[in-house]
Amino acid sequence: MKRFTRNVLVLSVAGVPLMGWAQTSFALEEQTLANPDNEPVPVQPVPHERQLKWQETEFYAFFHYGMNTYTGQEWGYGNEAESTFAPTAAPNPEQWLEAAKAAGMRGGIAVVKHHDGFCLWPTATTTHNVTRGGNDFARNTNIPRDFAAAAKKLGMKYGFYISPWDRNSALYGTDKYVSDVFLRQCAELAQYGTDQFEMWFDGANGGDGYYGGANETRSVDQSTYYDVPNLRDSVHKVCPDCVLWGVGGEARWIGNEAGWAGETNWSPQNRGAASNANEYGDEDGWFWLPGESDAKGTNKGWFWHSGEAPKSAEELYKIYLETVGRNATLILNMPPDKSGSLPAATVNALRQMGNLLRQRLGTDLALTARCEVSESRTNGANRTYDAANLIDGDKDTYWATNDGTTEAVITLTWDEPQRVHYVALQEYIRKGQRVKGFKVETTANGSDWVERANGVECTTVGYKRIVPLNGSTSNYGSGFSVKGVRVTITDSKACPLLHTVSVF
Repeated sequence: MKRFTRNVLVLSVAGVPLMGWAQTSFALEEQTLANPDNEPVPVQPVPHERQLKWQETEFYAFFHYGMNTYTGQEWGYGNEAESTFAPTAAPNPEQWLEAAKAAGMRGGIAVVKHHDGFCLWPTATTTHNVTRGGNDFARNTNIPRDFAAAAKKLGMKYGFYISPWDRNSALYGTDKYVSDVFLRQCAELAQYGTDQFEMWFDGANGGDGYYGGANETRSVDQSTYYDVPNLRDSVHKVCPDCVLWGVGGEARWIGNEAGWAGETNWSPQNRGAASNANEYGDEDGWFWLPGESDAKGTNKGWFWHSGEAPKSAEELYKIYLETVGRNATLILNMPPDKSGSLPAATVNALRQMGNLLRQRLGTDLALTARCEVSESRTNGANRTYDAANLIDGDKDTYWATNDGTTEAVITLTWDEPQRVHYVALQEYIRKGQRVKGFKVETTANGSDWVERANGVECTTVGYKRIVPLNGSTSNYGSGFSVKGVRVTITDSKACPLLHTVSVF
Protein backbone atom coordinates (compact mmCIF):
# COMPACT_ATOMS: atom_id res chain seq x y z
CA MET A 1 0.00 0.00 0.00
CA LYS A 2 1.44 3.36 -1.02
CA ARG A 3 2.10 5.84 1.75
CA PHE A 4 1.64 9.60 1.42
CA THR A 5 3.09 12.24 3.75
CA ARG A 6 2.08 15.72 4.77
CA ASN A 7 3.88 18.45 6.70
CA VAL A 8 2.72 18.87 10.28
CA LEU A 9 3.75 21.82 12.48
CA VAL A 10 5.13 20.71 15.81
CA LEU A 11 5.83 23.42 18.44
CA SER A 12 9.09 22.84 20.25
CA VAL A 13 7.89 24.77 23.30
CA ALA A 14 4.29 24.81 24.36
CA GLY A 15 2.63 28.16 24.25
CA VAL A 16 5.07 29.83 21.82
CA PRO A 17 3.45 33.02 20.43
CA LEU A 18 2.67 33.24 16.75
CA MET A 19 5.74 35.43 16.07
CA GLY A 20 7.93 32.57 17.34
CA TRP A 21 6.76 30.01 14.78
CA ALA A 22 9.82 30.67 12.60
CA GLN A 23 12.04 29.17 15.32
CA THR A 24 9.87 26.03 15.79
CA SER A 25 10.80 22.62 14.42
CA PHE A 26 8.91 20.70 11.75
CA ALA A 27 8.30 16.97 11.56
CA LEU A 28 6.93 14.70 8.83
CA GLU A 29 4.04 12.49 9.93
CA GLU A 30 3.17 9.52 7.71
CA GLN A 31 -0.48 8.98 6.89
CA THR A 32 -1.90 6.03 4.96
CA LEU A 33 -4.56 6.51 2.32
CA ALA A 34 -7.24 3.85 2.88
CA ASN A 35 -7.41 2.56 -0.70
CA PRO A 36 -4.71 4.15 -2.88
CA ASP A 37 -5.15 1.50 -5.60
CA ASN A 38 -8.92 2.11 -5.81
CA GLU A 39 -9.56 -1.62 -5.55
CA PRO A 40 -13.18 -2.81 -5.54
CA VAL A 41 -14.64 -4.03 -2.28
CA PRO A 42 -14.80 -7.87 -2.22
CA VAL A 43 -18.15 -9.57 -2.66
CA GLN A 44 -18.27 -12.20 0.08
CA PRO A 45 -17.56 -15.05 0.35
CA VAL A 46 -14.10 -15.15 -1.24
CA PRO A 47 -11.74 -18.12 -1.74
CA HIS A 48 -8.79 -19.00 0.45
CA GLU A 49 -5.42 -18.96 -1.31
CA ARG A 50 -5.30 -22.79 -1.29
CA GLN A 51 -8.72 -22.89 -2.97
CA LEU A 52 -7.49 -20.53 -5.68
CA LYS A 53 -4.47 -22.73 -6.39
CA TRP A 54 -6.72 -25.79 -6.40
CA GLN A 55 -9.13 -24.21 -8.92
CA GLU A 56 -6.23 -23.28 -11.19
CA THR A 57 -5.41 -26.98 -11.49
CA GLU A 58 -8.66 -27.22 -13.52
CA PHE A 59 -8.29 -30.74 -14.97
CA TYR A 60 -6.69 -33.69 -13.21
CA ALA A 61 -6.81 -37.46 -13.07
CA PHE A 62 -8.41 -39.95 -10.71
CA PHE A 63 -6.75 -43.34 -10.40
CA HIS A 64 -8.91 -45.97 -8.69
CA TYR A 65 -6.60 -48.86 -7.91
CA GLY A 66 -6.49 -51.30 -5.03
CA MET A 67 -8.04 -54.48 -3.69
CA ASN A 68 -11.12 -54.06 -5.88
CA THR A 69 -8.92 -54.25 -8.98
CA TYR A 70 -8.31 -57.90 -8.13
CA THR A 71 -11.76 -58.88 -6.82
CA GLY A 72 -13.83 -57.23 -9.55
CA GLN A 73 -15.85 -55.34 -6.92
CA GLU A 74 -16.57 -51.63 -6.69
CA TRP A 75 -17.11 -51.57 -2.91
CA GLY A 76 -15.21 -54.31 -1.15
CA TYR A 77 -16.81 -55.66 2.03
CA GLY A 78 -13.59 -55.47 4.05
CA ASN A 79 -13.11 -59.21 4.57
CA GLU A 80 -10.82 -59.73 1.57
CA ALA A 81 -7.61 -61.64 2.28
CA GLU A 82 -4.58 -59.36 1.92
CA SER A 83 -2.98 -61.96 -0.37
CA THR A 84 -5.69 -61.24 -2.96
CA PHE A 85 -3.83 -58.05 -3.78
CA ALA A 86 -1.28 -59.48 -6.22
CA PRO A 87 -0.16 -57.19 -9.08
CA THR A 88 1.19 -59.02 -12.12
CA ALA A 89 3.95 -56.40 -12.40
CA ALA A 90 5.30 -53.54 -10.33
CA PRO A 91 2.58 -50.84 -10.15
CA ASN A 92 3.70 -47.85 -12.22
CA PRO A 93 2.28 -44.47 -11.06
CA GLU A 94 4.71 -42.63 -13.33
CA GLN A 95 3.03 -44.23 -16.35
CA TRP A 96 -0.37 -43.14 -15.01
CA LEU A 97 0.72 -39.53 -14.69
CA GLU A 98 2.54 -39.45 -18.03
CA ALA A 99 -0.74 -40.41 -19.72
CA ALA A 100 -2.63 -37.80 -17.71
CA LYS A 101 -0.14 -35.10 -18.69
CA ALA A 102 -0.51 -36.03 -22.37
CA ALA A 103 -4.25 -35.43 -21.95
CA GLY A 104 -3.65 -31.87 -20.77
CA MET A 105 -4.15 -32.63 -17.10
CA ARG A 106 -2.17 -30.76 -14.47
CA GLY A 107 -2.22 -33.34 -11.69
CA GLY A 108 -3.78 -36.45 -10.26
CA ILE A 109 -5.35 -38.08 -7.22
CA ALA A 110 -4.42 -41.67 -6.38
CA VAL A 111 -6.83 -43.86 -4.42
CA VAL A 112 -4.72 -45.32 -1.63
CA LYS A 113 -7.51 -46.61 0.63
CA HIS A 114 -11.05 -47.41 -0.45
CA HIS A 115 -14.04 -48.46 1.67
CA ASP A 116 -12.65 -51.98 2.08
CA GLY A 117 -9.94 -50.45 4.29
CA PHE A 118 -6.99 -51.96 2.38
CA CYS A 119 -4.07 -49.51 2.40
CA LEU A 120 -1.67 -49.20 -0.51
CA TRP A 121 1.23 -48.20 1.69
CA PRO A 122 2.93 -49.84 4.69
CA THR A 123 0.83 -48.11 7.33
CA ALA A 124 1.27 -48.55 11.07
CA THR A 125 -2.49 -48.26 11.63
CA THR A 126 -3.65 -51.65 10.31
CA THR A 127 -2.31 -54.98 9.09
CA HIS A 128 -4.78 -54.75 6.20
CA ASN A 129 -2.15 -53.32 3.85
CA VAL A 130 0.33 -54.10 1.08
CA THR A 131 2.96 -55.62 3.39
CA ARG A 132 0.80 -58.75 3.54
CA GLY A 133 0.07 -58.81 -0.20
CA GLY A 134 0.12 -61.92 -2.36
CA ASN A 135 3.53 -61.53 -4.03
CA ASP A 136 6.72 -59.49 -4.03
CA PHE A 137 5.21 -56.87 -6.35
CA ALA A 138 2.47 -56.35 -3.78
CA ARG A 139 4.71 -56.32 -0.74
CA ASN A 140 7.04 -53.75 -2.32
CA THR A 141 4.16 -51.47 -3.34
CA ASN A 142 3.96 -47.98 -1.85
CA ILE A 143 1.61 -45.94 -4.01
CA PRO A 144 1.79 -42.66 -2.03
CA ARG A 145 5.59 -42.68 -2.15
CA ASP A 146 5.85 -43.55 -5.84
CA PHE A 147 2.93 -41.37 -6.94
CA ALA A 148 4.33 -38.28 -5.20
CA ALA A 149 7.80 -38.90 -6.64
CA ALA A 150 6.41 -39.32 -10.16
CA ALA A 151 4.30 -36.15 -9.91
CA LYS A 152 7.29 -34.11 -8.79
CA LYS A 153 9.41 -35.54 -11.61
CA LEU A 154 6.75 -34.60 -14.19
CA GLY A 155 5.97 -31.19 -12.70
CA MET A 156 2.40 -32.14 -11.81
CA LYS A 157 0.21 -31.65 -8.77
CA TYR A 158 -0.74 -34.65 -6.67
CA GLY A 159 -2.90 -35.81 -3.81
CA PHE A 160 -4.55 -38.87 -2.30
CA TYR A 161 -8.01 -40.38 -1.85
CA ILE A 162 -8.46 -41.93 1.57
CA SER A 163 -11.86 -43.34 2.47
CA PRO A 164 -13.14 -42.21 5.87
CA TRP A 165 -15.39 -45.27 5.90
CA ASP A 166 -13.48 -48.46 6.72
CA ARG A 167 -15.44 -51.71 6.36
CA ASN A 168 -12.48 -53.72 7.62
CA SER A 169 -11.66 -51.94 10.89
CA ALA A 170 -13.10 -53.36 14.11
CA LEU A 171 -12.86 -49.83 15.53
CA TYR A 172 -15.05 -48.14 12.92
CA GLY A 173 -18.01 -46.38 14.56
CA THR A 174 -16.12 -45.89 17.84
CA ASP A 175 -14.14 -42.87 19.01
CA LYS A 176 -10.93 -44.86 18.79
CA TYR A 177 -11.25 -45.30 15.01
CA VAL A 178 -11.01 -41.57 14.36
CA SER A 179 -8.08 -40.93 16.68
CA ASP A 180 -6.15 -44.20 16.28
CA VAL A 181 -6.82 -45.05 12.64
CA PHE A 182 -8.30 -42.37 10.37
CA LEU A 183 -6.47 -39.27 11.62
CA ARG A 184 -3.22 -41.20 11.88
CA GLN A 185 -3.61 -42.44 8.30
CA CYS A 186 -4.18 -38.88 7.09
CA ALA A 187 -1.09 -37.76 9.00
CA GLU A 188 0.96 -40.56 7.44
CA LEU A 189 -0.16 -39.51 3.95
CA ALA A 190 0.61 -35.86 4.64
CA GLN A 191 4.21 -36.88 5.23
CA TYR A 192 4.57 -38.06 1.62
CA GLY A 193 4.76 -34.45 0.46
CA THR A 194 4.04 -31.02 1.89
CA ASP A 195 2.96 -29.69 -1.52
CA GLN A 196 -0.14 -31.87 -1.94
CA PHE A 197 -3.01 -29.96 -3.56
CA GLU A 198 -5.98 -32.11 -2.51
CA MET A 199 -6.95 -34.83 -0.05
CA TRP A 200 -10.11 -36.63 -1.19
CA PHE A 201 -12.65 -37.87 1.36
CA ASP A 202 -15.57 -39.80 -0.09
CA GLY A 203 -19.07 -39.08 1.10
CA ALA A 204 -19.92 -42.76 1.60
CA ASN A 205 -19.94 -43.22 5.37
CA GLY A 206 -21.29 -46.13 7.37
CA GLY A 207 -23.30 -49.19 6.48
CA ASP A 208 -22.76 -52.90 6.49
CA GLY A 209 -19.25 -54.28 6.70
CA TYR A 210 -16.86 -56.88 8.03
CA TYR A 211 -15.64 -54.67 10.92
CA GLY A 212 -13.10 -57.14 12.27
CA GLY A 213 -15.49 -60.06 11.99
CA ALA A 214 -18.56 -58.42 13.53
CA ASN A 215 -20.34 -58.48 10.14
CA GLU A 216 -22.87 -55.83 11.05
CA THR A 217 -24.20 -52.44 10.07
CA ARG A 218 -22.70 -49.36 11.71
CA SER A 219 -23.86 -45.78 11.29
CA VAL A 220 -22.06 -42.49 11.98
CA ASP A 221 -22.87 -38.79 11.73
CA GLN A 222 -20.17 -37.66 9.32
CA SER A 223 -20.69 -33.99 10.24
CA THR A 224 -19.29 -34.65 13.70
CA TYR A 225 -17.75 -38.12 13.75
CA TYR A 226 -14.52 -37.42 11.87
CA ASP A 227 -13.42 -34.43 13.97
CA VAL A 228 -13.08 -32.37 10.79
CA PRO A 229 -11.80 -29.13 12.41
CA ASN A 230 -8.90 -31.07 13.91
CA LEU A 231 -8.41 -32.90 10.62
CA ARG A 232 -8.17 -29.64 8.66
CA ASP A 233 -5.81 -28.09 11.17
CA SER A 234 -3.54 -31.13 11.28
CA VAL A 235 -3.29 -31.50 7.49
CA HIS A 236 -2.85 -27.78 6.83
CA LYS A 237 0.03 -27.56 9.28
CA VAL A 238 1.96 -30.00 7.11
CA CYS A 239 0.39 -29.31 3.69
CA PRO A 240 -0.73 -25.65 3.67
CA ASP A 241 -2.03 -25.74 0.07
CA CYS A 242 -4.00 -28.98 0.44
CA VAL A 243 -7.75 -28.63 -0.10
CA LEU A 244 -9.82 -31.16 1.83
CA TRP A 245 -12.57 -32.33 -0.52
CA GLY A 246 -15.93 -33.75 0.52
CA VAL A 247 -15.93 -34.55 4.24
CA GLY A 248 -13.19 -31.93 4.66
CA GLY A 249 -15.61 -29.18 3.62
CA GLU A 250 -13.34 -27.05 1.39
CA ALA A 251 -14.73 -28.07 -2.01
CA ARG A 252 -18.00 -29.69 -2.96
CA TRP A 253 -19.15 -32.64 -5.01
CA ILE A 254 -20.69 -31.21 -8.15
CA GLY A 255 -23.71 -33.44 -7.58
CA ASN A 256 -23.44 -36.23 -10.15
CA GLU A 257 -20.89 -38.61 -11.60
CA ALA A 258 -21.94 -37.95 -15.19
CA GLY A 259 -19.37 -35.29 -16.02
CA TRP A 260 -21.43 -32.11 -16.11
CA ALA A 261 -21.98 -28.99 -14.02
CA GLY A 262 -24.85 -26.55 -14.28
CA GLU A 263 -24.54 -23.79 -16.85
CA THR A 264 -25.48 -21.57 -13.94
CA ASN A 265 -22.85 -22.50 -11.36
CA TRP A 266 -22.01 -20.45 -8.28
CA SER A 267 -18.92 -21.26 -6.22
CA PRO A 268 -20.58 -20.14 -2.95
CA GLN A 269 -22.77 -22.67 -1.18
CA ASN A 270 -23.68 -23.60 2.36
CA ARG A 271 -22.16 -26.67 3.98
CA GLY A 272 -24.79 -29.33 4.40
CA ALA A 273 -26.96 -27.94 1.61
CA ALA A 274 -29.29 -30.27 -0.27
CA SER A 275 -27.30 -32.33 -2.75
CA ASN A 276 -29.66 -31.48 -5.61
CA ALA A 277 -28.20 -27.96 -5.56
CA ASN A 278 -24.59 -29.08 -5.95
CA GLU A 279 -24.50 -28.70 -9.74
CA TYR A 280 -25.48 -25.04 -9.42
CA GLY A 281 -24.12 -23.74 -6.12
CA ASP A 282 -25.91 -20.95 -4.31
CA GLU A 283 -25.73 -17.28 -5.27
CA ASP A 284 -26.27 -16.38 -1.61
CA GLY A 285 -24.14 -19.14 -0.06
CA TRP A 286 -22.09 -18.29 3.02
CA PHE A 287 -19.04 -20.43 2.20
CA TRP A 288 -16.71 -20.56 -0.79
CA LEU A 289 -17.26 -24.19 -1.82
CA PRO A 290 -16.28 -24.52 -5.48
CA GLY A 291 -17.49 -27.58 -7.36
CA GLU A 292 -15.47 -30.57 -8.50
CA SER A 293 -16.92 -32.98 -11.03
CA ASP A 294 -15.75 -36.59 -10.68
CA ALA A 295 -16.41 -38.55 -13.85
CA LYS A 296 -15.56 -41.96 -15.26
CA GLY A 297 -13.37 -42.01 -18.34
CA THR A 298 -14.26 -45.63 -19.09
CA ASN A 299 -17.51 -47.47 -19.79
CA LYS A 300 -17.65 -49.60 -16.64
CA GLY A 301 -16.88 -48.88 -12.99
CA TRP A 302 -14.48 -46.69 -11.07
CA PHE A 303 -12.10 -49.63 -10.71
CA TRP A 304 -10.78 -51.62 -13.65
CA HIS A 305 -12.99 -54.44 -14.95
CA SER A 306 -12.28 -57.00 -17.63
CA GLY A 307 -13.59 -55.95 -21.02
CA GLU A 308 -13.84 -52.24 -20.25
CA ALA A 309 -13.05 -49.57 -22.84
CA PRO A 310 -12.23 -45.88 -22.54
CA LYS A 311 -14.68 -43.25 -23.70
CA SER A 312 -13.80 -41.62 -26.99
CA ALA A 313 -11.74 -38.45 -27.13
CA GLU A 314 -14.83 -36.55 -28.30
CA GLU A 315 -16.82 -37.79 -25.30
CA LEU A 316 -14.02 -36.77 -22.93
CA TYR A 317 -13.77 -33.37 -24.60
CA LYS A 318 -17.51 -32.82 -24.12
CA ILE A 319 -17.12 -33.63 -20.40
CA TYR A 320 -14.33 -31.06 -20.21
CA LEU A 321 -16.50 -28.32 -21.75
CA GLU A 322 -19.38 -29.11 -19.39
CA THR A 323 -17.23 -29.03 -16.24
CA VAL A 324 -14.10 -26.91 -16.57
CA GLY A 325 -16.05 -24.78 -19.03
CA ARG A 326 -18.78 -24.23 -16.41
CA ASN A 327 -16.83 -23.04 -13.37
CA ALA A 328 -15.98 -26.49 -12.00
CA THR A 329 -12.87 -28.61 -11.89
CA LEU A 330 -12.78 -32.01 -13.57
CA ILE A 331 -11.27 -35.10 -11.94
CA LEU A 332 -11.41 -37.76 -14.65
CA ASN A 333 -11.04 -41.39 -13.60
CA MET A 334 -8.84 -43.78 -15.57
CA PRO A 335 -8.26 -47.04 -13.65
CA PRO A 336 -5.04 -49.07 -13.82
CA ASP A 337 -5.47 -52.80 -14.51
CA LYS A 338 -4.09 -55.84 -12.67
CA SER A 339 -0.57 -55.09 -13.88
CA GLY A 340 -0.68 -51.78 -12.01
CA SER A 341 -0.50 -49.77 -15.24
CA LEU A 342 -3.05 -48.08 -17.50
CA PRO A 343 -4.18 -50.20 -20.45
CA ALA A 344 -2.86 -49.16 -23.87
CA ALA A 345 -6.36 -48.19 -25.06
CA THR A 346 -6.72 -45.79 -22.10
CA VAL A 347 -3.34 -44.21 -22.78
CA ASN A 348 -4.30 -43.71 -26.43
CA ALA A 349 -7.67 -42.12 -25.57
CA LEU A 350 -5.98 -39.68 -23.19
CA ARG A 351 -3.43 -38.72 -25.82
CA GLN A 352 -6.21 -38.06 -28.34
CA MET A 353 -8.08 -36.01 -25.74
CA GLY A 354 -4.98 -33.86 -25.25
CA ASN A 355 -4.69 -33.36 -28.99
CA LEU A 356 -8.27 -32.05 -29.14
CA LEU A 357 -7.65 -29.61 -26.29
CA ARG A 358 -4.54 -28.25 -27.97
CA GLN A 359 -6.16 -28.03 -31.40
CA ARG A 360 -9.40 -26.42 -30.26
CA LEU A 361 -8.42 -24.41 -27.18
CA GLY A 362 -4.70 -23.93 -27.65
CA THR A 363 -4.55 -20.70 -29.68
CA ASP A 364 -6.14 -17.62 -28.11
CA LEU A 365 -7.16 -15.24 -30.90
CA ALA A 366 -7.93 -12.51 -28.36
CA LEU A 367 -4.19 -11.95 -27.90
CA THR A 368 -4.04 -10.40 -31.39
CA ALA A 369 -7.27 -8.39 -31.11
CA ARG A 370 -7.99 -4.76 -30.31
CA CYS A 371 -9.91 -4.59 -27.07
CA GLU A 372 -12.31 -1.80 -26.12
CA VAL A 373 -14.68 -1.50 -23.17
CA SER A 374 -17.64 0.72 -22.39
CA GLU A 375 -16.11 1.78 -19.07
CA SER A 376 -12.92 1.25 -17.09
CA ARG A 377 -12.52 1.84 -13.40
CA THR A 378 -10.44 4.84 -12.37
CA ASN A 379 -6.85 3.67 -12.01
CA GLY A 380 -5.15 3.56 -8.62
CA ALA A 381 -1.64 4.46 -7.56
CA ASN A 382 -0.21 1.04 -8.42
CA ARG A 383 -2.99 -0.77 -10.26
CA THR A 384 -4.78 -0.18 -13.53
CA TYR A 385 -8.18 -1.48 -14.65
CA ASP A 386 -7.84 -0.93 -18.38
CA ALA A 387 -9.21 -3.06 -21.21
CA ALA A 388 -5.66 -4.17 -22.01
CA ASN A 389 -5.66 -6.27 -18.83
CA LEU A 390 -8.20 -8.61 -20.44
CA ILE A 391 -5.79 -9.79 -23.12
CA ASP A 392 -2.38 -9.52 -21.45
CA GLY A 393 -2.21 -13.17 -20.40
CA ASP A 394 -1.79 -12.21 -16.73
CA LYS A 395 -4.26 -13.64 -14.21
CA ASP A 396 -3.20 -11.09 -11.60
CA THR A 397 -4.31 -8.04 -13.60
CA TYR A 398 -7.96 -7.38 -14.27
CA TRP A 399 -10.45 -5.05 -15.87
CA ALA A 400 -13.18 -3.51 -13.75
CA THR A 401 -15.90 -0.90 -13.91
CA ASN A 402 -16.50 1.82 -11.36
CA ASP A 403 -18.59 1.16 -8.26
CA GLY A 404 -22.28 1.14 -9.06
CA THR A 405 -21.80 0.06 -12.69
CA THR A 406 -23.09 -3.48 -13.12
CA GLU A 407 -23.52 -3.53 -16.89
CA ALA A 408 -20.70 -3.19 -19.41
CA VAL A 409 -19.60 -4.05 -22.94
CA ILE A 410 -16.30 -5.61 -24.05
CA THR A 411 -15.50 -5.57 -27.78
CA LEU A 412 -12.69 -7.43 -29.53
CA THR A 413 -11.96 -6.68 -33.19
CA TRP A 414 -9.54 -7.83 -35.89
CA ASP A 415 -8.67 -6.34 -39.29
CA GLU A 416 -8.91 -9.74 -40.97
CA PRO A 417 -11.66 -12.33 -40.45
CA GLN A 418 -11.05 -15.00 -37.80
CA ARG A 419 -12.62 -18.46 -37.60
CA VAL A 420 -14.01 -18.76 -34.05
CA HIS A 421 -15.83 -21.45 -32.05
CA TYR A 422 -15.65 -20.41 -28.39
CA VAL A 423 -15.44 -17.41 -26.11
CA ALA A 424 -13.98 -17.96 -22.64
CA LEU A 425 -14.42 -15.58 -19.70
CA GLN A 426 -12.61 -15.60 -16.35
CA GLU A 427 -13.54 -13.54 -13.32
CA TYR A 428 -11.04 -12.20 -10.81
CA ILE A 429 -12.50 -14.42 -8.11
CA ARG A 430 -10.10 -13.29 -5.39
CA LYS A 431 -12.75 -10.63 -4.81
CA GLY A 432 -15.70 -12.98 -5.12
CA GLN A 433 -17.98 -14.22 -7.87
CA ARG A 434 -20.09 -11.43 -9.36
CA VAL A 435 -21.43 -11.84 -12.91
CA LYS A 436 -25.08 -12.93 -13.07
CA GLY A 437 -25.82 -12.47 -16.78
CA PHE A 438 -24.10 -11.83 -20.11
CA LYS A 439 -24.52 -12.30 -23.84
CA VAL A 440 -22.09 -12.90 -26.70
CA GLU A 441 -22.39 -11.47 -30.20
CA THR A 442 -20.24 -11.62 -33.34
CA THR A 443 -19.95 -9.52 -36.46
CA ALA A 444 -18.73 -10.66 -39.85
CA ASN A 445 -18.40 -7.18 -41.35
CA GLY A 446 -17.67 -4.97 -38.36
CA SER A 447 -21.10 -3.36 -38.19
CA ASP A 448 -23.91 -5.95 -38.08
CA TRP A 449 -24.00 -7.96 -34.85
CA VAL A 450 -25.60 -11.39 -34.34
CA GLU A 451 -26.21 -12.96 -30.93
CA ARG A 452 -24.57 -16.37 -30.53
CA ALA A 453 -24.72 -19.27 -28.03
CA ASN A 454 -28.42 -19.73 -28.58
CA GLY A 455 -29.89 -22.10 -26.02
CA VAL A 456 -26.99 -21.61 -23.60
CA GLU A 457 -27.66 -20.18 -20.13
CA CYS A 458 -25.34 -17.17 -20.23
CA THR A 459 -25.59 -16.45 -16.53
CA THR A 460 -22.60 -17.14 -14.26
CA VAL A 461 -18.91 -16.96 -15.14
CA GLY A 462 -16.80 -17.65 -12.04
CA TYR A 463 -13.27 -18.97 -12.38
CA LYS A 464 -13.81 -19.98 -16.02
CA ARG A 465 -16.71 -20.13 -18.45
CA ILE A 466 -16.25 -21.52 -21.97
CA VAL A 467 -19.15 -20.58 -24.22
CA PRO A 468 -19.71 -22.58 -27.46
CA LEU A 469 -20.85 -20.02 -30.00
CA ASN A 470 -22.90 -22.63 -31.86
CA GLY A 471 -24.67 -23.51 -28.61
CA SER A 472 -23.39 -27.11 -28.55
CA THR A 473 -20.84 -28.90 -26.38
CA SER A 474 -21.10 -32.08 -28.47
CA ASN A 475 -20.68 -30.62 -31.96
CA TYR A 476 -17.52 -28.65 -32.69
CA GLY A 477 -18.96 -27.45 -35.98
CA SER A 478 -17.33 -25.25 -38.61
CA GLY A 479 -17.25 -22.10 -36.49
CA PHE A 480 -18.02 -18.54 -37.56
CA SER A 481 -15.99 -16.14 -39.67
CA VAL A 482 -15.88 -12.91 -37.65
CA LYS A 483 -14.14 -9.57 -37.48
CA GLY A 484 -15.46 -8.83 -34.03
CA VAL A 485 -16.72 -10.44 -30.80
CA ARG A 486 -18.80 -8.50 -28.29
CA VAL A 487 -19.48 -9.58 -24.72
CA THR A 488 -22.16 -7.63 -22.89
CA ILE A 489 -22.44 -8.07 -19.14
CA THR A 490 -26.12 -7.57 -18.42
CA ASP A 491 -26.13 -8.09 -14.64
CA SER A 492 -23.63 -8.39 -11.82
CA LYS A 493 -23.78 -8.51 -8.01
CA ALA A 494 -21.34 -5.57 -7.95
CA CYS A 495 -18.97 -3.96 -10.44
CA PRO A 496 -17.77 -6.83 -12.67
CA LEU A 497 -14.11 -7.91 -12.56
CA LEU A 498 -12.66 -10.03 -15.39
CA HIS A 499 -9.00 -10.89 -15.72
CA THR A 500 -9.18 -12.66 -19.09
CA VAL A 501 -11.31 -12.84 -22.21
CA SER A 502 -10.23 -15.51 -24.70
CA VAL A 503 -11.44 -16.42 -28.17
CA PHE A 504 -10.79 -19.79 -29.79
